[in-house]
Amino acid sequence: MLNIFKKLRKTKKDNKAEQGFEALNTKTPLLTIKDLIAPSYLEIDFRDVIVNSTINRTFYVTDYPRTVNPNFLDPLINIEEEGAITLYVYPISVDEILETLRQKIAELEASLMIQMQKGKVLDPKEKVKLEDAQKLIDRIAAGHERFFKVGLYMRIQAKNKKGIKNKTITLRSLLSAIGLKVNSTLLNAENGFNSTLPLMQDRLRKHHELDTTTISYMFPFTSYHLAHPDGILYGINLHSRSLVIFNRFRMPNANEVVFATSGAGKSYYVKLQVLRYMLLGVHCFIIDPEHEYDRLAKVLDGSYINFSTTSDNKINPFEFFTDPTKKTRRNLLQDKILSLHRFFRLLFRTELNALETAILDKALFLTYREKGITNDPSTWTKEPPLLEDLYKILKGMPEKEAQGLAERLLPYVVGSASGVFNQPTTIKLDNQLVIFSVRDLRDELRPLAMYLILDYLWSKIKELREVQKLLIIDEAWHLMQFEDSAQFVFSIAKRARKYNLGLTTISQDVDEFINSKYGKAVITNSSMKMLLKQDSSAIPLLAKLFNLTVGEKEFLTNAPVGEGLFFAGKYHLGLRVISSQLEHQLITSKPGEIKKINEDILLNLTKDKLLEYSKPYNPAVPSTSAF
Repeated sequence: MLNIFKKLRKTKKDNKAEQGFEALNTKTPLLTIKDLIAPSYLEIDFRDVIVNSTINRTFYVTDYPRTVNPNFLDPLINIEEEGAITLYVYPISVDEILETLRQKIAELEASLMIQMQKGKVLDPKEKVKLEDAQKLIDRIAAGHERFFKVGLYMRIQAKNKKGIKNKTITLRSLLSAIGLKVNSTLLNAENGFNSTLPLMQDRLRKHHELDTTTISYMFPFTSYHLAHPDGILYGINLHSRSLVIFNRFRMPNANEVVFATSGAGKSYYVKLQVLRYMLLGVHCFIIDPEHEYDRLAKVLDGSYINFSTTSDNKINPFEFFTDPTKKTRRNLLQDKILSLHRFFRLLFRTELNALETAILDKALFLTYREKGITNDPSTWTKEPPLLEDLYKILKGMPEKEAQGLAERLLPYVVGSASGVFNQPTTIKLDNQLVIFSVRDLRDELRPLAMYLILDYLWSKIKELREVQKLLIIDEAWHLMQFEDSAQFVFSIAKRARKYNLGLTTISQDVDEFINSKYGKAVITNSSMKMLLKQDSSAIPLLAKLFNLTVGEKEFLTNAPVGEGLFFAGKYHLGLRVISSQLEHQLITSKPGEIKKINEDILLNLTKDKLLEYSKPYNPAVPSTSAF
């Protein structure tokens, strides 16, 4: 084995005092920049280079697939391993490559002619190569393509021989899946290692001739999955400084979770999505606990529904939210009673025992029967009962458990909460933007109201199957506190794709969300995640859940407002949320900024004008001759 050790420093004199005296006289620093960045030692083996006990192995591409797609190197670029990928590109003279192609075509034609004369079956590989070469020479002659010499090198790292062996197997399997063949730098490890350093020195010189199109597909500056032609602007990629133009409805599901501390910009990020997706015709339904979206509703002519004890906006829990006039194989009465069981468990804030559940079930059927509503579909269009009707039925039942349930219902019938859940439904979902505010409700009533609103919205969303929709639950941790409401949110996340729906759950209480088994399931069933600035106490939970690196954990702890980690499927990147001046005026929630904004201008800004101001810039696509 060949061992080469390089020392950090070499001193001319062993006497330290004499060396220090010489340094002071000559004003020469004892340590240079090279000393600071140089490794403690370097060992070069037949195949590997060991730097500070880290084994480095370099590979070079020996063969490419016949056809490639845009960003075909994405699996390689996004591999979660430490290392380096280096691409060297050298232009080739057009005359030189034309001459090479002519010779290649002549050789292939001669080979096929000999096979034909001998009566052999023509080699299909040579036939394909001849067709490709003929097409390529025509494109080069017409100026549509140019040729380059390309060297593609990869370096992987590991702490021991077993680790480097396993990573070698993984890398070869990954490259084989995308049609690339590689060799390691056997007996040339030093040149391979140096070729992957940021020195722009190609000492390996392992090249292939490739055309312009193939090379353009290799560049990692864009990602097909994060640059959708029909998407909206999400922000700026902090890694490449490119724009992230993305359409969530092109993912396996359109669900998203957003985690951030207060003031990190989570509502700003979501409001910007609402504004831009609405311009694409997407319908948006929002549950707003803190009046974050009211100004947006005013400008976009949305329906802003204030849900409180004194408001005229009501939802009757007993109403069939699904249109009973439509033919269905399901029994709407039985479905509604099952839903009401979950509603009352939330209302009572406790799990009912078997006897109480049976009594409640019987009372619910009797309550509907008093209004003439039975399992007969023809009766489902009749006026539904109210909460006070159930109270009366329970009071008339002889069981003491029924009396206990009636007493627990009393505050919601004639008590302090009587104006919320004991009124006929008065709201309609006939707008592209519908926002429900629950800010004016007491804290103990918010989860129950949010569940009821969510149940109502879910029934209406299922009727709008053909329309793309967003359902946004701000401060979703309210629902994650209770198993029944958390389970309901999860069921929506799991079924949303079937109804062309994207569910967005927003929370600043990461612990409450993640520690719920249904909260974790919602995250699993969300193709997109946005992590903005986090409290240090939440970082260990998020790091375990999302496999964050040390650098990513540090970034989330100190991230500026509006910057975070954006996950889309298997891709994740640093994202800076950006908006235009007009968009910022519409969605900002900072009191100081709101005072300076001319509200009259915004209120007079119609949706049509907003659409006109927000038209995307579509430059002409250059012809292939431009390359």
